[in-house]
Amino acid sequence: MQIALAPMEGLVDDILREVLTEVGGIDWCVTEFIRVSDRALQPPAFLKLAPELARGSRTRAGVPLRVQLLGSDPSLLGESAAAACELGAPVIDLNFGCPAKTVNRSRGGAVLLNEPELLHAIVSSVRRHTPAHVPVTAKMRLGYASPHGALDCARALESGGAEQIVVHARTKLDGYKPPAHWEWVARVQGAVKVPVYANGDIWSVADWQRCRQVCGAHDVMLGRGLVSRPDLARQIAAAEQGVALAPMAWEQALPLLQRFWRLATDKLSPRYAPGRLKQWVAMLTRSYPEASTLFEQLRRETDCQRIARLIGLDEKSPTNGLERREAISI
Repeated sequence: MQIALAPMEGLVDDILREVLTEVGGIDWCVTEFIRVSDRALQPPAFLKLAPELARGSRTRAGVPLRVQLLGSDPSLLGESAAAACELGAPVIDLNFGCPAKTVNRSRGGAVLLNEPELLHAIVSSVRRHTPAHVPVTAKMRLGYASPHGALDCARALESGGAEQIVVHARTKLDGYKPPAHWEWVARVQGAVKVPVYANGDIWSVADWQRCRQVCGAHDVMLGRGLVSRPDLARQIAAAEQGVALAPMAWEQALPLLQRFWRLATDKLSPRYAPGRLKQWVAMLTRSYPEASTLFEQLRRETDCQRIARLIGLDEKSPTNGLERREAISI
């Protein structure tokens, strides 16, 4: 079984990827989508969203990172994929699932599921432009307004050269409203010969077990569920081996927040770092009552020193990245 960390634009950046992959259980992760619009991308565009490329395309925990592209021009996507490969991208992933209105209006993401022929052209172009040893993969939803074209889309991706498909089991119009239609993952897997990952509404080990019962998918991609429960991948990996792990307690999750804050303040300006921390704490409220209390304390706070104290840090805390990582016991 493979467990992947989903690419969530504006949320799972290199900072959160580093912290979550340190917990364990994640086999690979993906960049936020890198948009290709009116020109092929150059190296700086990749290094901004995927600094791991300078470290062998792995997080500091050693988890491989894939580069995800989003756009609708087959040639520009192909040329951009080639540039990413020159930087060492081990896999090129293509986004056909983003439901954001601004993205869809510019012919990106899930809206392309209305055009299976274009899906095929995009994947084919990327496959032609990239070295044979670099896999091309894709992430899709079930469709734009209806799942009835999902099988045609999956076949178009496979015939274009996609070696793996992640299926978020909702349409674009479904957004993130439950339920995820896991039964359609089984239908997609029956229509193609490449591996298919299940994605959507897996918040717990029990959800993963139900998902597998419904669709039979051996591999999964975790998004909001893993962000809300940082050890979910580790729990699922253990359950696959017949071992039941107790969920991470708040006392174990708090050092992850502290490490995230240190990394965020190292990289981001004081204007933006507080918002990034609040965003993750808000997600953690689903799993931890203590996070709800902390979020209320942080909600209107903008001073970085006061924020540090609220999450249990003081001036004597280590400031070196490697020292911080070694100090965390998970």
